Amino acid sequence: MESPNLEFEYGDSDMLTAELSELYSYTEEPEFALNRDYFEEDFRSHARGRRWTELTVDEQRTYVMRLLDALEVTDRDKRLKVARAILYLAQGVFDECDTEVDVLHWSRHNIFLLYDMGIFTALLELLSMEIDNSQACSSAVRKPAISLADSTELRVLLSIMYLMVETVRVQTEDDRPEWRAARETFKNELGSPLYNGEPFALLLFTMVTKFCSMNAPHFPMKKVLLLLWKTVLFTLGGFEELQQMKVGARERLSLPPLPEDSIKVVRAMRAASPPASAMELIEQQQQQKRGRRSRRPLVKQDSLDTYNERDPFKNDDSRDEEDDPEDTDSGIEGEVDPLDRDVIIQPPPPPPPLRPPTERVNFPKGLPWAPKVREKDIEHFLETSRNKFIGFTLGNDTETLVGLPRPIHESVKTLKQHKYVSVSEIQIKREEDLLQCPLSLGEEEVEETPAEILYVGMLPSLSQYVIALLKLLLAAAPTSKAKTDSINILADVLPEEMPITVLQSMKLGIDVNRHKEIIVKAISALLLLLLKHLKLNHIYQFEIVSQHLVFANCIPLILKFFNQNIMSYISAKNSICVLDFPHCVVHEMPELTAESLEAGDNNQFCWRNLFSCINLLRILNKLTKWKHSRTMMLVVFKSAPILKRALKVKQAMMQLYVLKLLKIQTKYLGRQWRKSNMKTMSAIYQKVRHRLNDDWAYGNDIDARPWDFQAEECALRESIEKFNSRRYDKNKNGDFAPVDNCLQSVLGQRVELPEDFHYSYEMWLEREVFSQPIQWEGLLQNP
Repeated sequence: MESPNLEFEYGDSDMLTAELSELYSYTEEPEFALNRDYFEEDFRSHARGRRWTELTVDEQRTYVMRLLDALEVTDRDKRLKVARAILYLAQGVFDECDTEVDVLHWSRHNIFLLYDMGIFTALLELLSMEIDNSQACSSAVRKPAISLADSTELRVLLSIMYLMVETVRVQTEDDRPEWRAARETFKNELGSPLYNGEPFALLLFTMVTKFCSMNAPHFPMKKVLLLLWKTVLFTLGGFEELQQMKVGARERLSLPPLPEDSIKVVRAMRAASPPASAMELIEQQQQQKRGRRSRRPLVKQDSLDTYNERDPFKNDDSRDEEDDPEDTDSGIEGEVDPLDRDVIIQPPPPPPPLRPPTERVNFPKGLPWAPKVREKDIEHFLETSRNKFIGFTLGNDTETLVGLPRPIHESVKTLKQHKYVSVSEIQIKREEDLLQCPLSLGEEEVEETPAEILYVGMLPSLSQYVIALLKLLLAAAPTSKAKTDSINILADVLPEEMPITVLQSMKLGIDVNRHKEIIVKAISALLLLLLKHLKLNHIYQFEIVSQHLVFANCIPLILKFFNQNIMSYISAKNSICVLDFPHCVVHEMPELTAESLEAGDNNQFCWRNLFSCINLLRILNKLTKWKHSRTMMLVVFKSAPILKRALKVKQAMMQLYVLKLLKIQTKYLGRQWRKSNMKTMSAIYQKVRHRLNDDWAYGNDIDARPWDFQAEECALRESIEKFNSRRYDKNKNGDFAPVDNCLQSVLGQRVELPEDFHYSYEMWLEREVFSQPIQWEGLLQNP
């Protein structure tokens, strides 16, 4: 059966209700009532029979002030009760509401009130105390099994903070002016180094590394990752804001505007039918044997691709990534019924002759993307042309066309029309100039953007952060086998008493799978945001994060993630609608049965899983684009069959990023693969941007490019290190610092020697001074 088109709209995040419900695991459900009870116990003594929703704003402020004072007490249990009361307010005093809309309304009202009263800063101090609580860490390390009870305080604090960040981040049309001002203030606070001299995201990154180094196994990782992702999304900005920042950066550098808005182009794309599987081709072949004579004359030239199609994939989706893409030809040459031809190959239907010409605008004309050409490509084209026609080259000169035939002039003109200069190229050129002329160009003025502040904070421990995130991604991936040494990411989902009935086990199983999916979603979105923002901020900041990801085996990890039945992952039903917040706190809880759990929701696909898949494909594209050695890694890890299976998902954006990854490696997969996959080649041609003289489909320059992974990565690392030392090294301009030439003052300086030096001083003298023969005559001879 052909899968239907998925009505999925990609964005920064899912709907607010979905994002709020994913904060809580189903095991935490009894805690909603606990929060309410602690709030009402305290509130009753204060309000004397009135409800929270009946108080005036001033009375509400007074009560929040009282809660804030109570947070300062030394008794840990009392503090937890107060924190739970605050969490109940942030959750929208659901006991006084009749509908989910009311809950969200009061939640929004209360959160802006809590922020205004300074609750976030108080929570941050408590969170820092909990992170440094060595007693809790050491008892958690010693425990054989960790459950929800070990992370109660942390979960309550992180939940309030997440609700605050997510609610304030999302704008609505009816926001009051003071709320809009509060949003900007909160955004600036989170992004600037106000909290202990570092941005808030850095505190969460340290929680992630501490958890992954097994020093704090009780940390509720899902909540930490969700809060970290939303903090970075809020402070740096989402994809729409990023596009605007990119436009602004190009204007500042006097570059021509972008040829199109990529977000709009991708949204307007339609999904293509996936390549047929071998079983489908056999069926089509049998059908055609029955009715071939009558249909043969209908064949047109543009369907020849389809006729030569051979599809190497079985129907069961369980192939291993070890299968060699070269040898997977199934040997079945299936002729496809022209009436069932693929969307990709069909020409647009001609408009009826009576229709006025103005209406023809509805038909998509041409390709979705404007072609691009790099300066480097023009130089390469002219170099080969000059070598061929004149016999010598002129280096980087792209203006002189003397001695070249007329068609070459035309070609160069066309190439220059489509020339695209990226912000990254300007940054690399500027960096080279600064390194060559550090004195004449002077100090570089670095703008303190939120991305810059975050990068400076992350730089000292960047590799640890990247490795920790990838460890968590590996532990949460559905294809990962449970190993004894892998980290336990289920600390904040497992109940104290393990399930005893089949129903409880089913519920916990769904909860665990959902928990893992949410972790994958948060990490994939976080990594993509970091890569995209750092690339715009400075290309070398992006390159260092990319290189850490590549060295930490991110490429095979993502391929391993996709080496599963991706259709079943995207349509997974790991959710229980009646237990989702805010539904579960407003409506009566129906009796859960095994049937209702199995049924799941009636959605066509799981939003978070499709979102995660697209994010991971985008990360893979970011890592491999223009990197020959990393593209070869895709070939070596046999990614083509894995990626081709992902084309079965009929969603245009996901298909686009799969096709991009296939395009960059097509020339290395051999002629047989290309011949067997003409439908995929057509899809690449139709959907992916063209580089005018990129020989992606034929691979004529393969022999000319040896694959030296180490040399390429080392050259890149050298550029990154020069950039980091020039921009961020504390001992700046070490080469140009004044030198002390006076012998007495140099010898008079006190030098700190290590303690053990005193013990081995004589041995050192013997080895380094007395036993070394000194050729004094050498000093007298001319060099």
